[in-house]
Amino acid sequence: MSDDPRDDLREPPVPVLTAPHHTPEREALQAQAREFATGRVLPVANELDPRRGEIPRDLLEEMGELGYFGITVAREHGGLGLGAFEYCMVAEELARAWMSVGSIIARAQGAGTGVADPERRAELLRRSARGQWIGAIALSEPDAGSDLAAVETRAVRDGDEYVITGRKRWTGNAKAADFIQVLVRTGAPGPGEKRSAGLATLVVEKQRDTFPDGLTGRPIDKIGYHGFVTWDLEFDGVRVPVANQLGAGGDGFADAQAWLNIARVHTAARAVGLARAAVEDCVRYLQQRRQFEHPIGDFQAVRFTLATMAARVEQARSFYQHVAHRLDQGEPYAREAAMAKLVATEMAAEVTADGIQLHGGNGYTTEHQVERHWRDARLTTIFEGTSEIQKKIIADRLLPRSPLG
Repeated sequence: MSDDPRDDLREPPVPVLTAPHHTPEREALQAQAREFATGRVLPVANELDPRRGEIPRDLLEEMGELGYFGITVAREHGGLGLGAFEYCMVAEELARAWMSVGSIIARAQGAGTGVADPERRAELLRRSARGQWIGAIALSEPDAGSDLAAVETRAVRDGDEYVITGRKRWTGNAKAADFIQVLVRTGAPGPGEKRSAGLATLVVEKQRDTFPDGLTGRPIDKIGYHGFVTWDLEFDGVRVPVANQLGAGGDGFADAQAWLNIARVHTAARAVGLARAAVEDCVRYLQQRRQFEHPIGDFQAVRFTLATMAARVEQARSFYQHVAHRLDQGEPYAREAAMAKLVATEMAAEVTADGIQLHGGNGYTTEHQVERHWRDARLTTIFEGTSEIQKKIIADRLLPRSPLG
């Protein structure tokens, strides 16, 4: 036996699929994603995140070859032809290494392909599955975040084109993307119509690492979620073919809500990945760090904190997997998606904060990955609908609301 206690560390257990969700195919996909995340993504994250670097293009190309951008794209279009369960499972593995990599796969999966022309749609789906049609989603505005019905960015019809004018905020990956999917207002609500009436979704096709004519952007300085740049965008007469409108009937608000429901389960999976990373890092650190002539993992207060962290991660994983399974079965899931996101993201923010605490002063440095896990986990309670919005969604499906008098 080695005299160096670091040579005899007990490695943290990694999650395995169990009944009723286990299949040999899922087990193989999970193992592949875990190996890729540990061997390729984690070293890149450790190098680039402190420098606020972007995900390298060669790493994205490897992900495309593995099929991660087309997990939910049908096999006939070159995708893996799998469901939300596999999509979220892979996202957890990738986010455990770097949340941005777990996030970037959501910018494909057939996003930006729902145009009316079937040949064009099939072409875009093939590109999406290969990772050659990676986009950015422009929903929020300076005065329209949680309240998407308040979107003011205008798209005015001019012949066979729309002309977009307005401002979008919190658009991640906008400049590096192949397209930007933009929620716009094509008309004002009529008498008796909902505030969301008149919204549509348009696809602005573009060259990578450039903005098209009429579009300018300012990077937003974030405390975390590095790996791609988040932009404040100004549309000043950007022209888009009418054929680039997505969805049947132009119901952009419903399209955005459907996208957000899936995104919430995906966010729950990413949050679990981050919290799991904190637990795994703590298992190793608590065996290495010695005080009072003992590894600090010998002390009961520390052990109990770690035990609670691990239990909460397992609980949140089971919940998001259950909701993803229901989604794949075609069952209603809006309430459950909100619940999964609420539970998993609040858990992740607290568990990663506990991870910093268990690292002591070292946790408040950039010398350990746990501070990155916390910075990224904190965001999960905010984007794709804040925790407060998730509570509203849940409560509105549990209780009637009387008119305020």
